[in-house]
Amino acid sequence: MKQYTITVNGVAYDVTVEEKNGGVVSAPKAVEKSAPVASAPVASAPAASAAKEGNVAVSAPMPGKILAVKAKEGDSVKAGDVLLVLEAMKMENDIVAPQDGVVASINVKVGDSVESGAKLASLNA
Repeated sequence: MKQYTITVNGVAYDVTVEEKNGGVVSAPKAVEKSAPVASAPVASAPAASAAKEGNVAVSAPMPGKILAVKAKEGDSVKAGDVLLVLEAMKMENDIVAPQDGVVASINVKVGDSVESGAKLASLNA
C-alpha cells in the first residue's frame, strides 16, 4: 500500500493505493482533508466622518501588520516623514508621507492587519 496526497482544484485529498497480483491497481478512495485554516481576519478601519478625512490618501503598499503609529492627527509632516511602520514578510517597512501636509486621520491602530491598498491615513495638503 502506498499513500499519496493529491490536490485537485485547490482541494487536497489523501489517497491510498493498493497493488494486487498481476500489477492491477485498485481505484483510490478519496478522503477529503479538513479545510485549510483561514488567515487572521483583517481589521476594518474605524469609521471616520467625511470632514475628518484628508484630501491625500496614504495606502498600504502590501498586506501586513501595523507595528507602530509614529504620527497623530493634527501633526504637520513633510514629504518622507514616517507616519506608520508596517511589518510585511518579517520586514519592517516605513510608511511615509507622500507630500507636505497635516495629518487629517489615522485609520489604523497598532496590531491591525491590513490588505494591500487599504487606506491607512489621510493628509490635508
